[in-house]
Amino acid sequence: MPIVPDQPGYDSPQPGVPNQAGQPAWGAPPGWTAPGDVPPGHTPQGWTAPGTPPQGWTAPGTPPQGWTAPPGTPPPGWGGGPAYPGYPMPGAAYPVPGAAYPVPAGPGAYAGWYPGIDPQDPLVNPPHAGIGPWFARCTAALRRGWRQLLPIVLLTQVVPAAVIGVLTLVFSPEGELATAPDDASGLPAGFWGQLFAFYGVLLLAGLVFGLLQAAGWAAGTWVVARQAAGEPTGLGAAFRYGLRRALGLWGWTLLVSLLAMIGSCFCLLPGLYAAFALALFGPVYLFERREPIGRAWRMFHNRFGMVLGRVALVMAVLVAATVLDAVVGGISGALFGVEPMTAVGTAIGAVAFAVFGALLAAPAYLAQQVGLVVTYAEQRAQEGPVNAARLAAELG
Repeated sequence: MPIVPDQPGYDSPQPGVPNQAGQPAWGAPPGWTAPGDVPPGHTPQGWTAPGTPPQGWTAPGTPPQGWTAPPGTPPPGWGGGPAYPGYPMPGAAYPVPGAAYPVPAGPGAYAGWYPGIDPQDPLVNPPHAGIGPWFARCTAALRRGWRQLLPIVLLTQVVPAAVIGVLTLVFSPEGELATAPDDASGLPAGFWGQLFAFYGVLLLAGLVFGLLQAAGWAAGTWVVARQAAGEPTGLGAAFRYGLRRALGLWGWTLLVSLLAMIGSCFCLLPGLYAAFALALFGPVYLFERREPIGRAWRMFHNRFGMVLGRVALVMAVLVAATVLDAVVGGISGALFGVEPMTAVGTAIGAVAFAVFGALLAAPAYLAQQVGLVVTYAEQRAQEGPVNAARLAAELG
C-alpha cells in the first residue's frame, strides 16, 4: 500500500504559498497565479477538476493503442465483451453491413442468418440452425394444430385408406391354385377376370380418393402456416381452401406418381430417388403456384444433404406405418384366412382389422404433413428472408 505523506495543516506555511498578497513565494512554478489575481468566475490556468484522471492515464482493461483482436473474436459488444460506444475497438475491423452474425436459433443451436429472418420464427428454421430446431418446429406445429389437423387427416387420409383396404378384401382374386384333371396345378376359374376387376377397382378408388386426399393436404398446409403466423383457423375455412386447391394439386400428384412409377420400372432405386427428389412438390405448388416439379428438384439438389435428411425422417415414419399395417394384415390373414369375405363373422373381423390398420397410419400422415411444410419453409429461408406471416399470405 502506498504511503501517503502527512498533509500540512491549514494554519502552517505551505510551500509555494505567497508570503504577501500578490507576491509568489520562492520556487513557485512558472505560470502560477495567486488567488487574488484570478478574477471572479474564472478558472486558474492549469487547474484540474477534482476526480479528473491525470493526462495520459489509461483505464484498467483498455487495450493498448494499436491492439488488434485475434481472429474469430466476436464483433465488439457481442457476447458480453467490452465494447466502444459507436465504433469498434482500436485495430478491430468495422462490421460489414448485412453480414450474418451468430444468433440464437432455437434450443442449443446458432445460425448465420439473412437480415430480416427471425431466428425464433415458429415455422421457418433459419439457415444452418440444424436438425434440432427443425424437429422442434415440427413438434410445435403439431401441438398448435392437432385439433384441426387430426379431423382433416381422419377424413381425407384414413377413411380413403380404410375403404381401399376393404375393397382389397372384397375384390382380391382367389389365392388357392386349382387342380386340373391330370393332377397339374393351374389358375382357378375366372382368375384373370377377378384380377382385372381388382386392379380396376383399386385404380378407380385411387383416382377418386386422390382428389379428396389432395384437398386434405392443401387444408392441412393452410392450417400449419396460418397458425404459425398467429392467424385464426377453422375446419370450415380449411376445407374450403383445400377444395379450392385440390384439383391442381391432384393433377401434379398424378404426374409425380407416374414419374416415380416409371423410375421403379427400371429399378427400385431410380423410383425411390424420384420420390425423394420431388417430395416438396406439394408445398411448392401451394405456396408458389409455379413449376412444382422443377422447383422441388432444384431445392433437393441445391442442398442435397439437408433435404435428403429431412425427407428421409418423414419417409421413415411412413415406412414404420406401412410395416405396422402389414403386421396387422398378417394377423388378420392368420385369424380369418385368405378369403375372409365368404362368411359374415370372418368378414366383420377382417374389416375391423383393415380399419384399425388405417387408423395406425394417422400419426404418420400428420408427421408427413407437418414435416414437409417445415422442410419447405427451411429451404425458402436458405434462399432469402421469409417468415411465417409471408408464407401464410402466399397461400392466398
